Amino acid sequence: MAEIAYQFTINLFAFLIQFVAPFNRKIKLGVTGRKGLIDEMEKSFQSLAAGRPVVWFHAASLGEFEQGRPVMEAYRNQYPGHFILLTFFSPSGYEIRKSYSGADYICYLPFDTLSNAKRFVEIVNPRIVFFIKYEFWFNYLIELKKNGSYILSFSSIFRPGQVFFKSYGGFFRRMLESFNHIFVQNAQSIELLHGAGIMSCSIAGDTRFDRVKTIADNARDLPEIALFRNEKICMVAGSVWAADMQVLIPVLNGSKGKLKAIIAPHEIKKDEISGWRNSLEGKSLLYSELDKTADTEQFDYLIIDNIGMLSSLYRYGDMAYIGGSFGAGLHNILEAATFGLPIIFGNKGYHRFQEAVDLKEKGGAIAVADSDSARSTINQWIENPGDRMGAGKVNEQYVLSGIGATDTIMDKVKETLG
Repeated sequence: MAEIAYQFTINLFAFLIQFVAPFNRKIKLGVTGRKGLIDEMEKSFQSLAAGRPVVWFHAASLGEFEQGRPVMEAYRNQYPGHFILLTFFSPSGYEIRKSYSGADYICYLPFDTLSNAKRFVEIVNPRIVFFIKYEFWFNYLIELKKNGSYILSFSSIFRPGQVFFKSYGGFFRRMLESFNHIFVQNAQSIELLHGAGIMSCSIAGDTRFDRVKTIADNARDLPEIALFRNEKICMVAGSVWAADMQVLIPVLNGSKGKLKAIIAPHEIKKDEISGWRNSLEGKSLLYSELDKTADTEQFDYLIIDNIGMLSSLYRYGDMAYIGGSFGAGLHNILEAATFGLPIIFGNKGYHRFQEAVDLKEKGGAIAVADSDSARSTINQWIENPGDRMGAGKVNEQYVLSGIGATDTIMDKVKETLG
């Protein structure tokens, strides 16, 4: 019964989303990007792969792509003769990484209807498949299993409340049973899987640790950012939303002259950024205006009006505020942690991120409820450099202790491919 309901729902979704697309830019991108995709792949994919073994990586969005990137790059290094297919579900991943040079073919994942899954798997015929973190698509998993593909999930994390572990979750457990092996982040996930009868699983950790360590080792020099900072204490506010800026703006206004800030919005919205600039009492500058301004160091706030450079900005900070926790969910705090920055985030939505819970417990991160609590923490870090650097050292050591997941996953790949 559950399978019938799933097939009906996924087909209905694939049908109805076409009518919603004209009214939502993001949805429209996804619908347009999938239009005619399988027909085109039937004509060209096999000739492009040229008989090479196909390895397929699937990421829901940009965050999962970054999480999977260390494994993709390790795979490319160890198996340069293989053909790498990379798929995305969300436009926020595909549109930003559709030109990624580490894959041979990049496209959207067609919606998980039975006909799409059958045709796609038949065309691609992957030898090995990697689903990154949370992607579980029933029809694709069943067709891949029939195809004899080796199916891996990595950087997964499971919680007791998920449907897989409910008495009525048999249909969803069938998805987990389709994987040849599931690499998880922690012991609780192993216990839950074992309790559900899923034994082909082990702890590898989180590949994001490997990724952020690589980012730190290869961070770009940005002399224009160094000039803006001008040896002043600087906070990097990464992936912030309107709710985060409601907390931060009063703090920044009260710290003018003592603290500079680099502000990187999660989404670039000109009207919203303009409103922030009007509310900030100090002098603000857009990154796109830097080449027009000679006295950059005279500004208090630098607002990044582009996507893609945040991970290299943290090296110029003394502390970080990471956005998202007051809304959809906390963004990546490990990118800041690997540079040894103490971290602040909102106290509403961080609990489902293990690294946030860990760093809060260890003293490297502080969860704040409002401007008053944020102000208290930031002022303490301004006035007490030892406290600030001590918290940052906790975070740096935490990242170093978590690296190695990629090697564990690639050991399984070697064992599988021979």
